[in-house]
Amino acid sequence: MTTVLLLGATGFLGRHILARLDRHLTVRAPTRRECDLVATDVAALAALLRREQPDVVVNAAGRIVGSAADHLRAHALATATLIEAMTLAVPSSRLIRIGSAAEYGRVPHGIAVGEEHPAVPVSEYGTSHLAATRLAVLAASTGRLDTMVLRVFNPIGSGMPVENMLGRVSALLRTATQRGERSVSLGLHDTYRDFVDARDVADAVWAAISVRRPQAHVFNVGSGRAVPVRAAVRLLADAAGFTGTVTDGSFPPDAARSAAVPWMCADIGRSARLLGWSPRHSLAEAVAALWTEQAPVPRAGQVGVGSR
Repeated sequence: MTTVLLLGATGFLGRHILARLDRHLTVRAPTRRECDLVATDVAALAALLRREQPDVVVNAAGRIVGSAADHLRAHALATATLIEAMTLAVPSSRLIRIGSAAEYGRVPHGIAVGEEHPAVPVSEYGTSHLAATRLAVLAASTGRLDTMVLRVFNPIGSGMPVENMLGRVSALLRTATQRGERSVSLGLHDTYRDFVDARDVADAVWAAISVRRPQAHVFNVGSGRAVPVRAAVRLLADAAGFTGTVTDGSFPPDAARSAAVPWMCADIGRSARLLGWSPRHSLAEAVAALWTEQAPVPRAGQVGVGSR
């Protein structure tokens, strides 16, 4: 049976990935004390890899808030360390890295962006992810390591943290409902996003593990359609049974990053052709899961690093 080392198993996406893979594969999910990708060095990580002997390493660890240095350490430096350690300890294993649509930066309104589109990120977060992706692709193109990057667009699902926009909206709606309030105030830009169910992201990881010869290194994971953010918020309010109004209010500190990219939509054709993957859940199903379901809970002792 395939053995997978999952890093970041307690994060938002990591928990969904663990729940998906744990049904069919042998999954090792080290605790943060056992493997902190930001703090560990190559020798220690190589020692862990030699002990576990995974066929596949899935890196779902990362961060969505912090300074430029925080993002670079969590994404680019961690990826460099992981590639070097895998090359030393398990050179025949596959590395699957969870990347981000923020790597693309600003794209023309109305287009579905493909993996070959120029990546020009407009934020430190996106830049750090792009640096990590390029390290992974370089390792593959030079024959050092079998690597794949899944560029995840805007994931939604149970356990979504408040640092994500819809996670923040969910928390506001819960508070308003508990207090009997008829209005929720939050800052919303007139932007469009490609929202994808976290369960579909987990399915994409499964597909990336299962494919023998992927014939590419970077794959978009999205729904393939752009939705006005305001419409997604209204869907979430409807799922919550909130019949009040959502009014314009203050923006969180990282709002400028979102405003700089008014449109984002994934071309998921490559993932369909080469991985046999396509999303199964609608946006309505995704927001319903965000509102009603608890996040999958990792098995006892199986926790990971970071969150997305």
